[in-house]
Amino acid sequence: MWRSGRTLSDASSRDLANAGAAENMRRPKKTVDAEWIHACVEDFVSRSPENTLGFAHQEKVFDRPLVGFAAGTDSLWQLYRDHIGAFYLTPADIFLAAFPGSAVSPEDLAVVSWILPSTAVTRQEQAAQTRTPSGRWARTRHYGELFNNALRRHLVAELANAEVPSVAPLLSPAWHRSDEGNYAPCSNWSERHAAYAAGLGTFGLCDGLITTVGKAYRTGSVIVRVKIAPSERPYRDHHAYCLHFTHGTCGKCIARCPVKALSRQGHDKKRCREYTERSMNEYMKKTFGIDNYACGLCQCGVPCAGHVPGPEEG
Repeated sequence: MWRSGRTLSDASSRDLANAGAAENMRRPKKTVDAEWIHACVEDFVSRSPENTLGFAHQEKVFDRPLVGFAAGTDSLWQLYRDHIGAFYLTPADIFLAAFPGSAVSPEDLAVVSWILPSTAVTRQEQAAQTRTPSGRWARTRHYGELFNNALRRHLVAELANAEVPSVAPLLSPAWHRSDEGNYAPCSNWSERHAAYAAGLGTFGLCDGLITTVGKAYRTGSVIVRVKIAPSERPYRDHHAYCLHFTHGTCGKCIARCPVKALSRQGHDKKRCREYTERSMNEYMKKTFGIDNYACGLCQCGVPCAGHVPGPEEG
């Protein structure tokens, strides 16, 4: 018997714990860089059981993601605020709201943005619709955004494990919608605008972001306190991938809109919202048992549905 009253197993456990602590101190910390983050996002999309359309059988909602990075100092954040309104938040605003009192500057921050592309089967099914979303499209809007939120939380948690603080803007209490300004309805952080800043795509006539995997996707972002070189923006104009703006052709999304919210003059966001968030909410509840909303007809059955279109496709 030990005079201290400890058992042999107690002593052994403490010795092992001390040895483990010493080993952890010797072990180098994870290097959080662009490659690490890209792998973290891609692995979760590839392996998570939450990447599902919610059928009785397993069917993935998203294909392999795109990932890009933007600097916290990018002049676009202030440009967005100047155009959208003073209520629009910069990466530093959102980070400081999540970590009040922290000594952080825009130079310390990077924005991680991703594109989660819908599958070819989902795009084809949606392209066949003329007035209401297809079953897979409705499920992508609902279960896909649940997965997108799971990815946001997963990346934030993995970064925290690596001792790197971060915040997902759309999961932050600081995020909210707005009916202010010339671009209303809008919000104080736009995932599509973050993706544009991260070099992932440019805007089309319907305001959707056209990427190298098309414009049928969900998108998300996380603001992270680590210095990462920004991705190249392979375009100079925010409409560079849209044939309507670059060649004066296409406009095929106009005919796809069931409520004439699209025209050569642009996108009537209020008419679109009335149909999408109200009429289609009732339709989805009745038809699919999903209390959510969707439309997305302008995102499929068009040249930019699955890639950046060439001039000959207009």
